[in-house]
Amino acid sequence: MEFLKAEFLTSYGLASQLPPSKGTEVVFCGRSNVGKSSLINKLCNRKSLARVSSTPGKTTTVNFFSAGEGSFLVDLPGYGYAQRSGSERARWASLMEHFFNSGRDIKLAVQLLDMRHKPSAEDFDMLRFLFESGIPTIAVLTKADKLNKTEYKKNLADFDEWLKTFGLLEITPFSVNSNDYAEGLRDKINELLGE
Repeated sequence: MEFLKAEFLTSYGLASQLPPSKGTEVVFCGRSNVGKSSLINKLCNRKSLARVSSTPGKTTTVNFFSAGEGSFLVDLPGYGYAQRSGSERARWASLMEHFFNSGRDIKLAVQLLDMRHKPSAEDFDMLRFLFESGIPTIAVLTKADKLNKTEYKKNLADFDEWLKTFGLLEITPFSVNSNDYAEGLRDKINELLGE
């Protein structure tokens, strides 16, 4: 993945709009407002490649970014936002079901979790789905900079315990306020992709 050459390609809001895979895909999953778009921007060293909002539930489409020849980053809409209407939740469910069940070339899922809090029921459901689907997955613990050293150490140990049954390839803390985290995650993703 050539993160630093990433470009926005297109967005799809309906299952019927999704095209087939055109190459290797790394998908970014997580609940609303966990920081998926911010993480993609940091990985790609771009301030506004992926649109960021402080309002939960802003990303309601599947967003594709090119990241080198035949490589794509995919920003999935967040789950768990209670203010969505019933029809909006049904659209999201249909979109996600079609995305994951259409034979896509998903090489890696990056599951984002807020390091400050225990994963939600929806987080555990998503991790279970990825595991049972055989999709290689890493967990990225966002907002690591919001914890003091004692909290950081305790929460990291808690996440190791909470997530041990999901066959994760890696559990790694992350902060959009540190270039070291971004460089380490870029290297880890490419290592896992064999690049």
